[in-house]
Amino acid sequence: MTDKKKQLLAVREELDTIDNQIQDLLIRRTEVVEKVRTIKEGDAVKIRPNREAEMMYRLTARHSGNFPKRELCRIWREIIVATLAFEGPFSVAVKDIENEPGYWDIARDHFGTFTKMVRHSSGRAVVEAVRSQEASVGILPWPTRDDPDPWWRYMVSNSPDTPKIIARLPFIPGSNARGNGLDAAVICPIEQEPTGRDRSLLAVESDTEIGARRIEDALNAVGINSTFIQNWHDPNRPPGWIYLIEAFGFIDPAGKQFPRFIDSIGKSAQRIMHVGGYGTPLGDRDVATEKES
Repeated sequence: MTDKKKQLLAVREELDTIDNQIQDLLIRRTEVVEKVRTIKEGDAVKIRPNREAEMMYRLTARHSGNFPKRELCRIWREIIVATLAFEGPFSVAVKDIENEPGYWDIARDHFGTFTKMVRHSSGRAVVEAVRSQEASVGILPWPTRDDPDPWWRYMVSNSPDTPKIIARLPFIPGSNARGNGLDAAVICPIEQEPTGRDRSLLAVESDTEIGARRIEDALNAVGINSTFIQNWHDPNRPPGWIYLIEAFGFIDPAGKQFPRFIDSIGKSAQRIMHVGGYGTPLGDRDVATEKES
């Protein structure tokens, strides 16, 4: 045997040893997750998007070497979803949009290669599938100002089984999903928890038109900056106006900002609700290699 072949054999044996160690750690990690499952026994929904986002922030920040961070995150997404699956049934409802397969790709990338996914014909059908827990989470196009029938209006409710927006996808940049540039919302009936890199979503119901400028002024008065305001108007259904607001930061409904915002809006607002929030997706700088950064 030549020296080159001996060296190659030794390196391959070293790789085999490392692979075994990685597998042993996965087995050990699964045993620890089973302890978490025991602690959370009885919880209807076990997914914790804030924990998942914090994990990605931490791993990309501490990573070094030539192994690409994007692939590192993809590996961990599969690990996360695999453990979700053995904590209990887990499935994804996806809105089926004609000639736009990208949302299916985004859902598969985030929730795993082997996770059960079901297409639904409308945004409302996805919301109802998640509300009834026919599906664990739902994937919908991110709200836009020009949507004549926004799906988020079906989530403006105080009922505890009502889904909330819990994540924005794609979370890992640089995906090869079809329809590059698409953004999607993940919905699930759980409350937002802070990650330190958050955005929050609020809904305001009113019998009369409030206007985006007035809402922005009320937000600014309590120290909240908005990134997006969309409205939906139905003259045949009271309350006739509903506004969706996306704001920077974590807004705690039980904190001081929320009631101060309500006071600032005034009596024209019938109801103001927290309808979700998310840890911001990773950016290109988060996943850049040492050479790129």
